[in-house]
Amino acid sequence: QVQLVESGGGLVQAGGSLRLACAASGRTFSIYTMGWFRQAPGKEREFVAYISRSGSLYYADSVKGRFTISRDNAKNTVYLQMNSLKHEDAAVYYCAAGYGSGWFQSTGKYDYWGQGTQVTVSS
Repeated sequence: QVQLVESGGGLVQAGGSLRLACAASGRTFSIYTMGWFRQAPGKEREFVAYISRSGSLYYADSVKGRFTISRDNAKNTVYLQMNSLKHEDAAVYYCAAGYGSGWFQSTGKYDYWGQGTQVTVSS
């Protein structure tokens, strides 16, 4: 079992930055691909970014060049640095852990989810 706890959400002005963190329990963090997803009211949960256990990165087109995902295996933590935030980035952000091979853009690839952290972008 892996438990994930997100932090770092909050209210930020458009154009500003936030850094989300997701702390994982357990000693096997390094074997998982870690992903970030988001869900706005009335919308489906959508992929944002993932980092594989080998360090490969993949981003949704909507955040490419603005968001950066990273991981610190010694701290069992994955981060999402969000810059140049837009109103459309406002959502609840979830981190997730998945094991296996292939592409990890879909929610079905992940085995564990955090409870989410709210990001609000103001004018």
